Amino acid sequence: MHTQIERTLERGLFASRWLMAPFYVGLVLALGILLLSFLQEIFHLIADIADLTPNKAILGVLSLIDLSLAGNLLLIVIFSGYENFVSKLEVDDHVDKPEWMGTVDFSTLKLKLVASIVAISGIHLLRVFMDVDSIKENEIYWMLVIHIAFVVSGVLLALMDFIASKSKVMKKK
Repeated sequence: MHTQIERTLERGLFASRWLMAPFYVGLVLALGILLLSFLQEIFHLIADIADLTPNKAILGVLSLIDLSLAGNLLLIVIFSGYENFVSKLEVDDHVDKPEWMGTVDFSTLKLKLVASIVAISGIHLLRVFMDVDSIKENEIYWMLVIHIAFVVSGVLLALMDFIASKSKVMKKK
């Protein structure tokens, strides 16, 4: 039997999830900052179009892709984080609702985050390789080491989630 104090404490703890809402609003503002950076990058590409070499064009496009992936990552964190930790988003009848909304649990969110980080790191490395002459060998080495660490971390995280899901199935049987 719950006492009144226990019920009040539990309701307060449950309501504390709303303290996370300002974090997600802040991430929406960060998405706006990424949009401004994206627009600046497009403006620079257009302004330099007369002097654009193929390498510069590819580097500019890779920067745009990089920013786009970062924006996608932010949206995944905003939507799934809010739904997992604060409240369900009530947009079920909206025609543009992404299919994955409402289905990304914390485990899936971690995997999507790591996959996005690996993709962003890979694109950054590709940009480095396109302009390899202007970057110190030591810096390239460390960028590769960090990228490999991201990849290995992602694989290990996926393996841990796979093992955890298998152990849940075994416990149910």
